[in-house]
Amino acid sequence: MVSLNRRLLVAASLVLAAFLGLTGLTLDRAFRDSAVEAVQDRLQVQVYMLLGAVNMDAFNRLTLPQALPEARFSTPDSGLYADVMDGQGTLVWHSASLLGRALPFFPAIRSPGDTQFAALESADATPLFMLAFTVSWEITPSQYRLYTFRVAETQTDFSKQIWSFRRSLWGWLAAASAVLLAVQGLILRWSLKPLRRVAAEVTDIEAGQRTELGSDYPEELQPLTANLNALIRQGRSHLERYRNALGDLAHSLKTPLAVLRGALDHHPPPEELRQTLAEQVERMNRTVDYQLQRAAAAGRIALSAPLPVAPIAHKILDSLAKVYAERMLDLSCEVGPATMFYGDEGDLLEILGNLADNACKWGRRRVAVRAYLTQHGGRAELVVEVEDDGPGIPAEQAPLLLNRGQRADPTVAGHGIGLAVVRDLVEEVYYGRLDISQGRLGGALMRARLRFQAGG
Repeated sequence: MVSLNRRLLVAASLVLAAFLGLTGLTLDRAFRDSAVEAVQDRLQVQVYMLLGAVNMDAFNRLTLPQALPEARFSTPDSGLYADVMDGQGTLVWHSASLLGRALPFFPAIRSPGDTQFAALESADATPLFMLAFTVSWEITPSQYRLYTFRVAETQTDFSKQIWSFRRSLWGWLAAASAVLLAVQGLILRWSLKPLRRVAAEVTDIEAGQRTELGSDYPEELQPLTANLNALIRQGRSHLERYRNALGDLAHSLKTPLAVLRGALDHHPPPEELRQTLAEQVERMNRTVDYQLQRAAAAGRIALSAPLPVAPIAHKILDSLAKVYAERMLDLSCEVGPATMFYGDEGDLLEILGNLADNACKWGRRRVAVRAYLTQHGGRAELVVEVEDDGPGIPAEQAPLLLNRGQRADPTVAGHGIGLAVVRDLVEEVYYGRLDISQGRLGGALMRARLRFQAGG
């Protein structure tokens, strides 16, 4: 795979080459057109000079002096030629420089004052620029004759001028291209330096030399580095949670295993042994369930889309309505469509499900679920409230219910770990708080506050 730096450099170089190439062609064409116009103007001046030197002899014939102001007309093969033709196309005069030569055919111009300019070749294939100018010459007050003055110049000097300009132009453009490419390479290297730094810091993280990416990056890269850091922290948090869960599980199983070993060593009566086994197995079962649910919490997932709370809340209440159908509970849900949860869907199901199920167990006729977003200390906070119209929970008993294995009434089905799991999720994973108080319906009000950065 071609590197990003090389891709940008190649693409920018192609664009630069195309731009400078078109610029060079445009300048070359403009200079050539300007040079051709200069040749035409120069030949026009020579025509005017010839007109100024014209005389009429005693027989009313057009004559020009031997020595003309332009010496090249008097020098054979000088590269500057001229002749004059009458209205019938008969040659009446030619310059000494045309000795042994003849100007190429040029259509006669019949209208006085008309000018014709063209690039032609002589009989010996010599490239020429030729200009023809027709005048009406007054012989007598009532007699006029048409004469066409033709002036030609070889393209030798013109070609040298064009070649010199092209050599200079493309030389400077090549030098400018080299300088621009060098500057462009330096700019690209400087611009891509933050990306190379990201790659280097990721390598350092893999090598264990640092824990996360730095923060002083350009604003275009800050969302990337922030989410990478979130992924790193999330992975580290999950690993720590798994380790803690395994450690807690091992520690929690030591006591029931010790009790079982002691019971086996003392050889109690079968009935007592059966009761001891049942109690300790139930205790281990609750411990395993609690630690598994606690370790399964995903927490805030980086690079994930926010979850709408309303569909999840309605799904939970629909399920509970079927479970407690014989009690005909009135289950209400007050969750707006814009209320979002920035975390794992399983965590939200665990929190809402446990709180709503606990309210359905204790509620007499009504259970209400509410959720809304607030701001707390510059961070978004999702508040989930679940209340019922049951007997409520005394204030002194509320803290005990949040401990693993504690139940308000042993006759009510359950392991007593639901609220403890919810508490761990809310407080340890989402850095919030779980409160128990009295609600407006008269029963218990469970309020969970989940905190996370606004917008994820």
